[in-house]
Amino acid sequence: MARDRLKIGLLAIAGSGLAAGFALWSADQDALAKLAWSMGVIPVLAGLIAEIISSLARREVGLDIVAALSMSAALIFGEALAAAVVALMYAGGTFLESFAQGRARREMSDLLSRVARTATLQRDGGLLTVPLDDIVPGDLLMIRRGEVAPVDGTLGSDQAVLDQSALTGESLPVRLTRGATVLSGATNAGDAFDLCATHRAADSTYAGIVRLVRAAQASRAPMTRMADRFSLVFLVVTVVLASAAWWLTGDPIRAVAVLVVATPCPLILAVPVALVAGMSRAARFGVLIKGARALEAMARVKTLIVDKTGTLTDGRPVLVSVRAADGFDQERVLILAAALDQVSQHPVAQAVVTAARTKGAVLPVPTNVVETPGAGVTGLVDGHAVVVGGTDFVAARTGVAAWDMARPEPGAVVVAVAVDGQAAGWLVMADALRPGIAALLSALHRHGIGRIVLATGDHRSVAMAVAKGLALDAVHADLTPARKVQLILTERANGPVMMVGDGVNDAPALAAADVGVAMGARGAAASAEAADVVLLVDRLDRLLPGLLVARGAKRIALQSVVAGIGLSVIGMVAAAFGYLAPVQGAVLQEVIDVAVILNALRALRLGPNAT
Repeated sequence: MARDRLKIGLLAIAGSGLAAGFALWSADQDALAKLAWSMGVIPVLAGLIAEIISSLARREVGLDIVAALSMSAALIFGEALAAAVVALMYAGGTFLESFAQGRARREMSDLLSRVARTATLQRDGGLLTVPLDDIVPGDLLMIRRGEVAPVDGTLGSDQAVLDQSALTGESLPVRLTRGATVLSGATNAGDAFDLCATHRAADSTYAGIVRLVRAAQASRAPMTRMADRFSLVFLVVTVVLASAAWWLTGDPIRAVAVLVVATPCPLILAVPVALVAGMSRAARFGVLIKGARALEAMARVKTLIVDKTGTLTDGRPVLVSVRAADGFDQERVLILAAALDQVSQHPVAQAVVTAARTKGAVLPVPTNVVETPGAGVTGLVDGHAVVVGGTDFVAARTGVAAWDMARPEPGAVVVAVAVDGQAAGWLVMADALRPGIAALLSALHRHGIGRIVLATGDHRSVAMAVAKGLALDAVHADLTPARKVQLILTERANGPVMMVGDGVNDAPALAAADVGVAMGARGAAASAEAADVVLLVDRLDRLLPGLLVARGAKRIALQSVVAGIGLSVIGMVAAAFGYLAPVQGAVLQEVIDVAVILNALRALRLGPNAT
């Protein structure tokens, strides 16, 4: 903030000095006009020299040196007006660069600005405002209209309307029902609701996002470091050309004109603005790119390797079908099984309960419940003895030795249901593909991904069943984490590799890939830490806009560099041959700088629907 105020102050001084000089010049006070112009230059030049000394102390050489040389040379050779124009243009350029950087970071800054500091806790029939760090799992919070959910939790009210645009990039609010997961960072767009905390603030989704955003903002891209190296070359070329113009013509004003045209360099301005704008734009689509280096690498990806469980699939079992035995109907079988499964936290049991509630079923409360972890549950439902679990578990407790059913698809799970000692039916559960996966993989192929490979630790029969009908170029199953890493190294022969995964076992592969993508900031901490890119929501379709933004941002940065440097070199040559006076050169260079910055900001409009 203080640095921004200093830039504004220097811009005001330079502008005032230039305006005062013109006023005195129009009054035929030439000597005083030159003094006013010079007084407007000196503070800017002093601040610039201090910045150069600081950069040299960090062993960084930038084109600020050219700006200092041009202002100094103009003052020494009596071109006070040219010096004043350069000072104004330089101060204006640095301010414009700061403004552009701020504009480019706006989506990421919005993410940071939404961090809650307190929460409204419901306790002993009253409401307390407490610091966020005091919230523990199990606490009941009230989220008022317009407030941001401070921690992850489950919905304790009948329904809630949430604006998740900060997480997903989608503008339409979503409606959730009791028991649904509420992610921290979502805004309450409806009536107040109760939130039962499931995580501490430091472990919640939004806290993880904030940590990743701060790390991303501090990064520098290889292209930016390349710009730093080229700045030294450009500095040498500028000084040599200016010296040659002076030596060959004997006119020092030619050298001054060359110097002012080269102040500053579009290479330094355009690259960081375009890349940061790309990172910010990707965040708008729910894709957190953890640095400009990762964005550049993402733009070059040719091969995509995807994990199966939790990536191509939801990673959670869903009900595929209900089959009823003679004397029972499907609805009754599902209600009895779901009623008993209410007491279990097993993922399959919770999926059965969710399926029944989705169909509008009212589930009775079971009694005399006994759960055998990982196997099944027994109990009474509406006076009936119900057993739910694997076929062996149910057979052992009911005497029903055989189940007349078709063999499930590879990867599916059968949940048997017995009522009063009789086979009532069975539920077929499966880890289903995410919606739209086939269209997404085809779109990735169309947008330059040459190979898409499935890599999973599941059996090959399961992997092939999942891969059926998908635009996959290869399927590798029965992989250990080490073999996934080896697969990435092998595929790298076809070009840069992107790996997408969500589990702890994927962390080594994510780290080995040119670009590692973790599914969801709330997923496994190891995978999010190892990844270069984190999808802020548990949706693989966010990958496509992230890829398009990365490629577009890099393309825009290169366009700005080529056009800016080309125009600067043409202007320098014209100045060396006397076709541009120092004042004209300064104005021309500022026009070039403004053009490349505005072009770089086009990255803020990138995405699937960008024009």
